[in-house]
Amino acid sequence: MSDSYQLVESQLQQPLQNGDVVCNLCLWRCRLRHGQRGFCEAHVNRNGTLYNLSYGIVSAIEVESIRNKPVYHYRPDSRVMSIGSYGCNFRCKGCHNLEISWGVEALDKLARGQSTEAWITPQQIVETALKHGVQGIAFTYSEPAVWLEYVLDVSRLAHDAGLFTVYVSNSFVTAEALALMAPHIDVLCSDIKSLSAEFYHDICPRGTVEQVLGSIRRAAELGIHVETRTNVIPTKNDNIEELTGIAEWIRDNLGAHSPWHVTRFFPAYQLSHLPATDDAIIEQAAEAARAAGLRRVYAHTDISCDCATENAPVSAWVELDAAALNSVKSCAASCCGDEGILVKKFEREAGLLAK
Repeated sequence: MSDSYQLVESQLQQPLQNGDVVCNLCLWRCRLRHGQRGFCEAHVNRNGTLYNLSYGIVSAIEVESIRNKPVYHYRPDSRVMSIGSYGCNFRCKGCHNLEISWGVEALDKLARGQSTEAWITPQQIVETALKHGVQGIAFTYSEPAVWLEYVLDVSRLAHDAGLFTVYVSNSFVTAEALALMAPHIDVLCSDIKSLSAEFYHDICPRGTVEQVLGSIRRAAELGIHVETRTNVIPTKNDNIEELTGIAEWIRDNLGAHSPWHVTRFFPAYQLSHLPATDDAIIEQAAEAARAAGLRRVYAHTDISCDCATENAPVSAWVELDAAALNSVKSCAASCCGDEGILVKKFEREAGLLAK
């Protein structure tokens, strides 16, 4: 753990003899040259060592019910402090957290050592959670798999302080990362976006539904409490046979009492032309799941993804000097600079970067 901003070495990296590094945090397993960032944008190869750009960088904080994650069968009356950073290993076309999940601008600035994003130590995060009287800390908004080093440090301190931890994820994560997380994560709230290979390939060209389902099943086998969620998107994954298939997979692999949350899609980003999900489809999916033998099915017509678009500024939550919180970030190792500022085709195609 560090008491000031710096690039932190990634725990799951495989250096190669030619100076490339393979990142083993998520199932992209990006092979990166010097100066190159991974698909998540949050990890960079500096001279043959892989570093996390976002360690301690907090994009959003909120205090809320654990049911908002949604988690209904782990400490259901408790409250959590939700925190997020920047970066994601998916490119969901209906993303509601685009600026922090993709994090292109924020992470580019961090790579240059010019960022004024909030930097908070793991100890300060836990102290803030205790001050606000919550019972747990939830890692959410962006994909916590790409924030692993910070998640682990915060989680260890959280458990020492009597707090539980929640990990809201797309589950496109390696077995190695799951093994590191399992002793420190109490709850996994994971998306099952679809059973269609085409759906996953569209948002993550290397992703398959089998990989995601395998990670969810493995997390349950490691003793993590698992609740799953499917956001039903009109014309994309609203086929009742497919939704029934998701319920059957949960029943057969996680157990008949494993909770499934069916949530409503609200138009956003590249899917802004689609309508919000009809309530009737949500109810039909829930009924089909119960008929298939799933016992804990929740039809949500009022919530969608776990969003951070209306959160108060980070500075409103922590008792830190505002000038220090938002001071210019410059890594103590003096290796930041224009290296690592690479234009990615996915961001360019999405219109987030100049062509």
